[in-house]
Amino acid sequence: MAFPKPQATLRSATGIPTGRLAVWWLLASEVVIFGGVLGSYLMHRLGHPEWAEAASHTNTWIGAFNTFVLLTSSFTAVLAHQAAEKGDGKKAAGFLVLTIGGALTFLMVKSYEWTVEILEGFTITANGFWSFYYTAAGLHALHVIAGAIIMGIVAADAYRGRELQRVELIGIYWHFVDVVWIFLFPLLYIAK
Repeated sequence: MAFPKPQATLRSATGIPTGRLAVWWLLASEVVIFGGVLGSYLMHRLGHPEWAEAASHTNTWIGAFNTFVLLTSSFTAVLAHQAAEKGDGKKAAGFLVLTIGGALTFLMVKSYEWTVEILEGFTITANGFWSFYYTAAGLHALHVIAGAIIMGIVAADAYRGRELQRVELIGIYWHFVDVVWIFLFPLLYIAK
């Protein structure tokens, strides 16, 4: 015998779906984390003009390519949400798989980039710039990994026509991951 879901899991007292509210609360805490890292980086960067020389060794073209990859993956996340809104779980799952492909591409490019930088001697202990670079980009990469894993779970459910509202929720999270990168890219790759 199937029991109906309690009302508390469907809607909060605000009239906003509980899952959406939970994602926004999560993202608010993430803003604090990334805001602290980026704020610290900016304050240190202003006090250390010599970091410009260290930053000149980042590969702007690789950073730009990864920006393109993440923005494209956000587009496929939007298409997945649109398909879910129409009740087409299989199509939504397909677009989520494409989004996961973008995440994996981003991570492979980042792995290549870090391998080259480390082999050239630009390690996390090389100086303050590289410490912030690896910390900020690494924290972002962890969020990409988490998003891809969760997206895989959501895609599997969506393919079976279950829990289609979760497609929107993982999409909101994914857009946040992209927005963070939009801040990281100019700070770490362009501002030299």
